[in-house]
Amino acid sequence: MIYGQFIEHMGRCIYGGIWAEMLEDRKFYHPITEDYNPYGDQTLADPDFPGVIDSTEFPVISASPWEIIGEPSGLSMVTEDSFVGKHTPRIVSGTGVRQNDLGLKEGLDYPGYLWVKPLGGTAEVEVSLNWGNAEGESSSQKLTFSGKKYAKKTFSFTPRKTTSQGASLSVRVLRGSIQLGTLSLMPGDNIDGMRSDTIELLKELDSPLYRWPGGNFVSGYDWRDGIGDRDRRPPRVNPAWTGVEHNDFGTDEFLAFCRLLGTEPMIAANTGFGDAYSAAQWVEYTNGDTSTIGGGWRADNGHKKPYGVKYWCVGNEMWGNWQLGHMQLHHYSLKHNRVAEAMLGADSDLILIASGDLERVNETDLAQVRRGVTWTEGMLMDSHEYMDYISEHFYTGRTPWSDVGRVDIATHLENMRSNIRRKAEGHRELQPKLEELNGKTMPIAMTEWNYWHRTYKYGELGCVYDVADGLGIAAGLHEYFRHTDIIDMALYAQTVNVIGAIKTTRIAAEMDTTGIALKMYRRHFGTQPVNVEFEHEVLDVSAALTDDGKALTLSVINPTESELTIDLDLSGMAVGDAGKRWHFSGPDEFAHNTPGKERVVEIVETQINNPGNGLNSPALSASIYVLPLK
Repeated sequence: MIYGQFIEHMGRCIYGGIWAEMLEDRKFYHPITEDYNPYGDQTLADPDFPGVIDSTEFPVISASPWEIIGEPSGLSMVTEDSFVGKHTPRIVSGTGVRQNDLGLKEGLDYPGYLWVKPLGGTAEVEVSLNWGNAEGESSSQKLTFSGKKYAKKTFSFTPRKTTSQGASLSVRVLRGSIQLGTLSLMPGDNIDGMRSDTIELLKELDSPLYRWPGGNFVSGYDWRDGIGDRDRRPPRVNPAWTGVEHNDFGTDEFLAFCRLLGTEPMIAANTGFGDAYSAAQWVEYTNGDTSTIGGGWRADNGHKKPYGVKYWCVGNEMWGNWQLGHMQLHHYSLKHNRVAEAMLGADSDLILIASGDLERVNETDLAQVRRGVTWTEGMLMDSHEYMDYISEHFYTGRTPWSDVGRVDIATHLENMRSNIRRKAEGHRELQPKLEELNGKTMPIAMTEWNYWHRTYKYGELGCVYDVADGLGIAAGLHEYFRHTDIIDMALYAQTVNVIGAIKTTRIAAEMDTTGIALKMYRRHFGTQPVNVEFEHEVLDVSAALTDDGKALTLSVINPTESELTIDLDLSGMAVGDAGKRWHFSGPDEFAHNTPGKERVVEIVETQINNPGNGLNSPALSASIYVLPLK
């Protein structure tokens, strides 16, 4: 379970990463105005974190991304009979709207649809897809609407040219006037609304567990906004981050995503602005029978059979003053207990993960200061009966809240290991002292961990990961292997784009070096830890038997710029005359992969002979040797 993943509604993790919808603000949260300036005055400096550099290649919209075509006076935003949200654009003949900056692949079908209410009985609109400015680099379809209600009609285009962001979709009213409800445009190879290129890479990761929907996002999220007819779900401002939350990817979509990947879902309940009743009703929606309110809604939405979601986080980082609904520890433990009790009342078989931080003492919480306990300690004392795991989070690297620059690669790896070791050793020291636990060990769920660097190329928090980071994630896995007595699960944060193991552009997706590391260990490393003793200043070695006990897997991380030979001294084991090695490396520690370009960092398979005579460890590499036992 240490190969878990975490996806959150922020940046381009879901929208622009996992979800295939191509149109921004398709439900018109922002009013369309004559002043077309969708990205505002975006600067490279992040006002929240001085020194953070944000890329403008994938900017966040701060105003409507829809440009008015024709006479601006021909468009107005109206509230009467709004299709979804608080207003809908009313457009008269001769006027239209256009969204720019779309990416298209030559020869791929792009299906879409729009909802239109004709005003006055009948209206005709023209939908056009442009992939260039030359003659023949566009295609149009005319659609006629009649009646007094909104109606949905589909269209489809096949561009004859690839463009990364030079395409546009436009809707122009040719006759009559209309209210434009909402639109959609997706690549035709989408899988249940998800990007096929991203899904292919996610399947390679083969993560056993996914946590959703946050993260800080969940503390302001109403899960009811994300169910039912996708086009009628209200658009909201993202409560914790930036941009618009379209609510297109909700509970049913997340669980479809998990089914598609063959993975276990973990849902985080809202204990920030949320309440116990809402959390319990969410459990009803996923797990209850149709006689419950939530279960009835699920059935109405086409899912009669309960999903059976087992793992639930009770809140997220409630110890942090940046968290919506943050409160004093002694108050929050009461809320945790109430919420957990209500959730268990809806399904007594849930496995609950509490919000913890081993070191956190909030100096403004005078009751906590007087009590002399950390957040985790107080939660274990006051809420241990209402949890099965206690969560911990950490990030290391060139984080935005520090001025740390690039360090040497050995230090970079040790920073990752030491964070994990600190959490494990801290709990081993703390928990036996707590009378409330009565000798029980409360296992750790490391529900967020990763490197976080403050230069963003792929949108909000979309930093690039290089060979040094991939080796660091491998070192983190090694450290988890050493602490399986106390750490039961870990979830890499986040999976796509946002400090992600996978990066995407508008038309391509690629495995980052951290994803390469997770994929390699998930596929080839064993599951039964074996004790290893080794002497070397910077090498990191770990070992495990395979599930069936028929092979020894040995992993060596070599952060040096020289190939090294590893001598084996096997106690009570005898290996065969041949085996295999899988490893990843790069021409230097800065090497990384880029979507749409030839892969630079890749897993390489090698046949090895006579492993008892020594194992070769390539420079700047993480290697897994699979050695059959005699």
